[in-house]
Amino acid sequence: MIAAGRRTGRTRARPRVGRACMLLSVLGAACATRAPAPARPVPTGELTYDEGGIIRGSRDRPHIALIFTGGEFAEGAGSILDVLRERQVSASFFVTGQFIRTPEFQVHLRRIVKDGHYLGPHSDEHLLYASWADRAETLIGEARFRDDLERNLADLAQYGRTRSEMRFFIPPYEWYNRQIVDWADRMGLVLFNYTPGTRSNADYMPDAHPRFISSLDIYESILEYETTDPDGLNGFLLLLHVGAGPGRTDKMHPLLGPLIGELKRRGYSFVRVDEMLASAVGSGRATSR
Repeated sequence: MIAAGRRTGRTRARPRVGRACMLLSVLGAACATRAPAPARPVPTGELTYDEGGIIRGSRDRPHIALIFTGGEFAEGAGSILDVLRERQVSASFFVTGQFIRTPEFQVHLRRIVKDGHYLGPHSDEHLLYASWADRAETLIGEARFRDDLERNLADLAQYGRTRSEMRFFIPPYEWYNRQIVDWADRMGLVLFNYTPGTRSNADYMPDAHPRFISSLDIYESILEYETTDPDGLNGFLLLLHVGAGPGRTDKMHPLLGPLIGELKRRGYSFVRVDEMLASAVGSGRATSR
């Protein structure tokens, strides 16, 4: 069951930006639309949980945490970091052991730290923790879970991040259960996941995938959700990938700049995950739903 903060119960009147208009914006052309109303804060400071893991920050103000995960591929990393620097946006990056041990990716890790972004664990071996068929069924033991995650944290520490600076953890496959949350908690880590509702997490899917969705459709899904959810994107943990590999020719990272620009225009600010979820550190599992 998902527990959420109090909602306004009313959608905001904001025009939907059509596909043609978005495409013009991406290409740098003018797009004549009525200026939207600013995102409206929701009077609650509660976090939202699913299976004990945090899936959304406080909805009391228009802030978004951009979450980037990296594993086998990183073709978008340089472009993503350039856009974040140009737009003066802070983000959060979570990487696997394979990413860390790939020599050509290490320049990106150094830049993530240098530019002040959050850097955290995504597991060493990108293990599947829970069964897809029965989420309550845990597929690994606690010792393997801990050893794998400790290796990931130790490798990340080489880039100047202390353990206390890497308290937040997004699970591999973005799939977990309450037992995994308990194990992470015993390691002093706070497990979180992306906020559902948009298709941003599908930006890794190769062209031939039966559920493939174009990057422009992903872009549209984010803005459409913003116009229809009573809380907009307040407290959103928006997941994207630093790379999708050669199997996906329609890359999402060229749309990151236009997406940030449009969301800023709508009144949103961007924060790191440790800023978004600061209230979860030291609060213990007693606050979980």
